Amino acid sequence: MTLSLCCLVTLAVICATHGQEETNQLHRFKRSDQNEPGRCEPVSRQPLLRGNANNFTVDLRMPGVVPSHSDSYLCMAFPVPTNQDVYVVDFTPYASMDTVHHMLLFGCQSPASTSGSWDCGSAQGTCKDVSSIMYAWARNAAPTKLPKDVGFHVGGHSKLSYFVLQIHYGDVTSFRDHHRDCSGLSLTLTTKPQPFFAGIYLLMTVDTVIPPGNKVTNADSACEYTSLSPMYPFAYRTHTHHLGKVVSGYRVRDGKWTLIGRQSPQLPQAFYPANKDVDIKYGDTLAARCVFTGEGKTSETRIGGTSDDEMCNFYIMYYMDRKHAVPFSNCLKTGSKELFQEIPAEANIPISVPPNLMHSMMHMGHSDHQDPAPKDAALSLDQDFHLEQVLHWPQGLVQLGQVSGLAVDSDSNLVIFHRGDHYWEVNSFDAEDRYQQKSLGPIQQSTILALDSVKGNILKASGRNMFYLPHGITTDGDNYWVTDVALHQVFKVSGDGRDQKLLSLGEAFVPGSDHHHFCKPTDVAVDSENGNIFISDGYCNSRILKFSADGKYLSEWAAGYTDRRRRVPFRIPHSLVFLPDRREVCVADRENGRIQCFIAETGEFVKEIKKEEFSGKVFAITYSPVGGGLIYAVNGGSSFGLAPLKGFVISYSTKDIIDTFQPDNKDFIMPHDIAVTKDGSVFVGDVGTKTVYKFTSEKAHRSVKKAGIEVQELEEVEAFVQAKLKPEPKLRPKAKIERATVGPQKQAVVLQTQKTGQVTERKKAELNKDQSVFPVVMTTLLLVPLLLVVIMAGVICYRKRNHFEGKPESSSVGGILGKLRGKAVGSLNLGNFFATHKGYSRQGFDQLSTEGSDQERIDEDSSDSENEEYSALPPPRTS
Repeated sequence: MTLSLCCLVTLAVICATHGQEETNQLHRFKRSDQNEPGRCEPVSRQPLLRGNANNFTVDLRMPGVVPSHSDSYLCMAFPVPTNQDVYVVDFTPYASMDTVHHMLLFGCQSPASTSGSWDCGSAQGTCKDVSSIMYAWARNAAPTKLPKDVGFHVGGHSKLSYFVLQIHYGDVTSFRDHHRDCSGLSLTLTTKPQPFFAGIYLLMTVDTVIPPGNKVTNADSACEYTSLSPMYPFAYRTHTHHLGKVVSGYRVRDGKWTLIGRQSPQLPQAFYPANKDVDIKYGDTLAARCVFTGEGKTSETRIGGTSDDEMCNFYIMYYMDRKHAVPFSNCLKTGSKELFQEIPAEANIPISVPPNLMHSMMHMGHSDHQDPAPKDAALSLDQDFHLEQVLHWPQGLVQLGQVSGLAVDSDSNLVIFHRGDHYWEVNSFDAEDRYQQKSLGPIQQSTILALDSVKGNILKASGRNMFYLPHGITTDGDNYWVTDVALHQVFKVSGDGRDQKLLSLGEAFVPGSDHHHFCKPTDVAVDSENGNIFISDGYCNSRILKFSADGKYLSEWAAGYTDRRRRVPFRIPHSLVFLPDRREVCVADRENGRIQCFIAETGEFVKEIKKEEFSGKVFAITYSPVGGGLIYAVNGGSSFGLAPLKGFVISYSTKDIIDTFQPDNKDFIMPHDIAVTKDGSVFVGDVGTKTVYKFTSEKAHRSVKKAGIEVQELEEVEAFVQAKLKPEPKLRPKAKIERATVGPQKQAVVLQTQKTGQVTERKKAELNKDQSVFPVVMTTLLLVPLLLVVIMAGVICYRKRNHFEGKPESSSVGGILGKLRGKAVGSLNLGNFFATHKGYSRQGFDQLSTEGSDQERIDEDSSDSENEEYSALPPPRTS
């Protein structure tokens, strides 16, 4: 048996070594971490490879460069490392905005140079022929992953035989420590044919002038889509420099504008998920608008390639059927004024970036360590993101009445508004909406409770003898704004635990519909910038009112509409939320089962979200600015009582439902309000169960695959092996007996320890007899499977050898990696254009120096992007 095992181990080692030698012939270069500043190892112009036969990772890095001046553009060419048709399915950046202004990855046939890095901001450019943008990165954006069955086609018949990495170094003061830069990318490629090919469509303006001091300057571009083959956007990316406030892209079909994507260019410039409902067909118009401000500038700003210039770019990443795919297209036409008169109002609403978010983003990258950009800079829809209930929250006993409202204060504590021993019953109001139970007096219990959101401990209690039927609550940082449907009033109350009203709006117990009266008002939202408040009014009225922070009436508006021929008024505007990054107010229109959003300043309608999954009712909403904006919502029971009650996480930009959640042990009865903390914990207050539920998005177990085996499985196997290798513990006195059946006669031998820890001589003899038989039997039983294992190992070695002996090539300049010949696909050359326009900076625009970004990484050994970042499904294959 020992001899057989030795033979098996020897054979396995030989096979593994042989396979590794063959693999190393393909993967000629080991991956270098290059993590220490100033110790950037030299990089060959051959890409660095790792992976397996079907999938491999290509490292494209700068060879330890030091830019000589600010706004340097340096390029490096890398041959596609195979003569096969391969497909890029994953882009992972290694860079920091502290060092790198942007990175672009081009594909072309003939790079401007093939020997080391070169200055591509000069007349030399990036490629001798035309080129295609494949990827871009800026502002610490996250990795980019393509949907399943989609890839950028390179090598083989693609006519793209080289990658060209271009890096714009904006401010070279970061090189004062004399470190050398090895920023770059890792690409994941697969040889598995992809049914759909990815491409980039770029809309950009080239003649915009931003006057100094001008508050708003619009830059518009639009082109008609002339291809007979439809394209399907699955991601978008915005890019400007410092003056850009918001960039939006649309499809215009039959006069109707449909949003593709909208984002602040001051956030990480990643490829965010596009609106799934958009496809682009022949005759459609693609349009984009960038909104700039010239405030604080003393001279005009033009479009150009330096950090002091501006850019207006809207990237669309799309897929098409492989038979008709176009890898790159662009639009440089200025849109007509007539067309852009109909652009939705949201396109001109700046998306503010909170200073704390900007500060954290500025420190997300680590140029010294060249870590991958963080993956949470852009929300990826295929992450294992799922809200699950925290079962043992709160940890202590909290007695509540009907929970009508929730809020989160400035310290991330949960604030609960409940009704104590009062109930909203059928006979609580008369036909004129007057409260009929005043004789009960106000609620004597503390109706406002501030709880530690982590453990649920009560921190503050207030609201005694103040309210009759509490409903909505929000905070302005220091104090609470609440509504009482019985009193028909809105109050500002002290947030320090005192039972004190600081401001009252409306007349007690008197319903009305003028500027000074409400009728069962439901909720309040507060503008965090100027303190203005918005009131949803309510169960009797169908309006949103706006007041100043000191209670002065400002304006009001009714429901918005998406179809001018069919205007649907509010049917109980039940919940409000203010979107600080978008300067909007969103309303949960309860009985219409929809969410409507409005510009906070003017009340102008922006958008509507209505889903079948809501089952006709939306009771409450809240908002978080992470991931481009998330709306959290809870629905209510339908008229037929068949709707599943649950919570929803919705992408503001795409209107897609990202996640749903509900309690584990019992169902919602009437979820009435929802709140979310800065760390992503979600709370739902239920009127029916008098309960507050806590949910967290601590990621569900991720099955990270490696070499076809899940990490979880590997850990379990390792634990099993360790347990087997661990020596058996000695039998302790009085230990229980373990029954074992051994030997050909299957005799049951019972071992029993005595108080002295010794075994009787008779039982020892029986045991020795059986143990002498055991090795013979086991050896015999192992011979057959051992033989099979040896045969299988030999077959594996044989197949590995044949696999790498398929097509030998010359070892010169890359050996079997080889390189392709042929024409590259079409591209854009702005060098001559900017050279002919006075006042424009040409630097970096030869062979297109616009910028771009990225998404999320896939596991390196999957044949393609198994876990799509974008869930847009490919269209049916054409025959």
